[in-house]
Amino acid sequence: MAVERVSSNYQMKSLTGEEIRAAFLNFYEKRAHKVLPSASLVPDDPTVLLTIAGMLPFKPVFLGHVDRPSKRATTSQKCIRTNDIDNVGKTARHHTFFEMLGNFSFGDYFKKEAIQWAWELSTQVFGLDPKNLVVSVFREDTEAEEIWRDEVGVDPSRIIRMDESDNFWSSGPTGPCGPCSELYYDFHPELGDLNIDLEDDNRFIEFYNLVFMQYNRNADGGLTPLANCNIDTGMGLERMAQILQGVPNNYETDLIFPLLEKVASLIEVDYQALEEKKKISLKIIGDHTRACVQLISDGVSASNLGRGYVLRRLLRRVVRHGRLLGINKPFLIDIAEVAIELVKASYPQVLERQEYILKELQREEVRFLETLERGEKLLNDLLASKPKQISGEQAFELYDTYGFPVELTEEIADEHSLKVDLKGFQNAMNQQRQRAKDAVNTIDLTLQDAIEKVVDEIGETSFCGYNKLDQQGKIKAIVVNGVSASKCNVGDKIDLVLDATPFYGEGGGQIGDAGIITGITSDSLDTIVEVDNVRRIKGAFVHSGVVQSGKLHLGDVVEAKVNRFNRKCAQSNHTATHLLQAALKQIVDSEISQAGSLVGVNRLRFDFHASEPVSSTQLEQVENLINSWITEAHSLIVSEMKIDEAKSAGAVAMFGEKYGETVRVVDVPGVSMELCGGTHVANTAEIGVFKIISESGIASGIRRIEAIAGQGVLNYLNERESVVKRLTSLFKAQSNEVVDRVIALQTEVKALNKLLIKAQNDVIASRALTLVDQVISIRNSQYLIKRLDGMKGDSLQSMATRLLDHLGSQSAILLGGTPDPKDSKKVILVAAFGKDLIEKGLHAGKFLAPIAKLCGGGGGGRPDLAQAGGRDAKTLDSALEFANKKLIELLS
Repeated sequence: MAVERVSSNYQMKSLTGEEIRAAFLNFYEKRAHKVLPSASLVPDDPTVLLTIAGMLPFKPVFLGHVDRPSKRATTSQKCIRTNDIDNVGKTARHHTFFEMLGNFSFGDYFKKEAIQWAWELSTQVFGLDPKNLVVSVFREDTEAEEIWRDEVGVDPSRIIRMDESDNFWSSGPTGPCGPCSELYYDFHPELGDLNIDLEDDNRFIEFYNLVFMQYNRNADGGLTPLANCNIDTGMGLERMAQILQGVPNNYETDLIFPLLEKVASLIEVDYQALEEKKKISLKIIGDHTRACVQLISDGVSASNLGRGYVLRRLLRRVVRHGRLLGINKPFLIDIAEVAIELVKASYPQVLERQEYILKELQREEVRFLETLERGEKLLNDLLASKPKQISGEQAFELYDTYGFPVELTEEIADEHSLKVDLKGFQNAMNQQRQRAKDAVNTIDLTLQDAIEKVVDEIGETSFCGYNKLDQQGKIKAIVVNGVSASKCNVGDKIDLVLDATPFYGEGGGQIGDAGIITGITSDSLDTIVEVDNVRRIKGAFVHSGVVQSGKLHLGDVVEAKVNRFNRKCAQSNHTATHLLQAALKQIVDSEISQAGSLVGVNRLRFDFHASEPVSSTQLEQVENLINSWITEAHSLIVSEMKIDEAKSAGAVAMFGEKYGETVRVVDVPGVSMELCGGTHVANTAEIGVFKIISESGIASGIRRIEAIAGQGVLNYLNERESVVKRLTSLFKAQSNEVVDRVIALQTEVKALNKLLIKAQNDVIASRALTLVDQVISIRNSQYLIKRLDGMKGDSLQSMATRLLDHLGSQSAILLGGTPDPKDSKKVILVAAFGKDLIEKGLHAGKFLAPIAKLCGGGGGGRPDLAQAGGRDAKTLDSALEFANKKLIELLS
């Protein structure tokens, strides 16, 4: 029988967001849970762009891929979700950024403890009255229902059974899974216990979810019990704050409301006095700003790909909703400073990166304000024509020509009760777009499959290449042309796995070693395998190459010899990369963080987050500083230590790398300390010299420096010297005179170009006047449509403009032709409309677009002047004839 509910002893606590977080973590820490810090919003899991749930950092533990950090853990995890972005601000509790409080058991306690502690935390610590609580359980989970009813004492009428779609969690089609049980807060218990509908958001809010991971789902869909059952829970911090602070929605809690108040102050109004539509804009700004600040803090830069696009989309929604509120100037910094202030105690790294965060926000905001102004003007023109929908072509033109996101077009169209033809947009996009993927897997899948099938049996390869470059090893696996084999012969393209190797496998940005593998037994003495690369697959080092002579069998003992010259060059470049990062932090910005690297034999490449280019002066300073460190002959100290100890010592983690409890630390005393598994010189003097070749932007907010070191610098200087010698021979001048001779030639070429352009304009003007007598008058207007082959687009534009100036503001000009005799298919079209025609509603770009489409092309432009192209010159004459009929209709 259920224990009778008693409400008089419960007093709901009024706690701040920080106090709720601390109370939760302290509660579970007292119950032997290890308090772990929030993981980054950029996850190690390649299947998701961002950390979307509190359990995501523990997914490898639940799946058995890595050792558990402890038997029990508790966290407050930062999360980002954008699947419900359209509901943000409109409902009481949808967010993009939120914090998930969680307690986890890795094969330790299970349902009974999880349920009892969830109830104790909710009622005793937070003081929630049981009369306000409702519990859901999976419809088949009788065990959980009995614990809630018989041991906790929940009224059976407030335990709701739910089906699999709501209360059964799984990690995928196969793998660990189990039923859920959820705690809901009832804002209106006076409505009674009959016909409880937990989907009623006005009455109920789910605030705590308990997942009982007790089964493994097989490939056939069947469930088998797990040997060790796990607990995965999540309590929404924002939701609990709404409950305890007694506010009508999550946005009016102390976690977010200061952001809304700041926006309200910028538009000089009181938040509570605003109409609901404007409140929604404030909520979107507050929510998205929190998300943007945390994303940038975790190293995400705005771009058009992957998580960078998520950031850009959120930023642009903030700017546009500011615009809707009447904010027409940059304001993101003002809001972001409040967001940083709100989280600085819980996430001090956000405060540490404040300057970088604000720079990134400002740069992206200014850029988008320009885009927004151009795109809004065109979109408003479209809406003014009262269309039934925004076509895919129109949405794509906004995106492609003006950089206007299709999601924003959708949002604005929805405000006018219009739809966007997304299928048409996608079709237009597919014709032009080639997007790079977030990550490219360069390992041949056939090889991957073949190795993975045997790697569990053969075990990991022992790497001894830090200390020696020659090593005997036993062949544990042979793959010939992607197929697992027991032997290989001359000419075979093979992949070998040895039990031990001195060859470095690709990792940490460093390429794999090259060298040779030779046989040492009586039947393989003449065997030579030329190894051109080494990769790692699940701990096995895979040596790729070609059998130059002899043959090998599984189990043979061989001699693996690394190419010493290549290794030395790679070591120099790798250590130089560490020095480069240290120098950039010292000269340019201490907040610079790595975004990728490549360490090769002949060069090095370093990608880093930066909102602005590195100046030539700074590059020179960076180069000089690195060469001074090389000259100072710093001896490197390489050691292994616990990861917490390494981070406390100030070691910098390498981008994209995963680390265990024990890490390898490469220390250049007083200069650089990084976690790194790569190979390095023993002393910086071994590098010789360092030279920066180029600095460029490769994506929004990401810069790249390419450089060389050691032997590479000598090769580079030899090439440059060869070029200088050739130039001095051609100019018949001394090397110190070459620059002056080039400048003189450039000046001469510029003068000749000016004369050529003047002559071309004179010819165009003269030819334009010969066309005047072909102009057709219609009412008070006149027009000319003419085919002119052999003229490029700029020449056609110049001619159309001259004709328009001559004929006046009531005139329309359309010129078209094939510009290049060698390319008879290409078409260029130019339209120019006078001022009076534009005032009557005519638009050169809109007029030209369907004409170009008839020629197999597209394009557009301004109301007064537009240019388009086509790929089918055979249809040009008929297209011009169609244009003639259309223009007559418009001018009549």
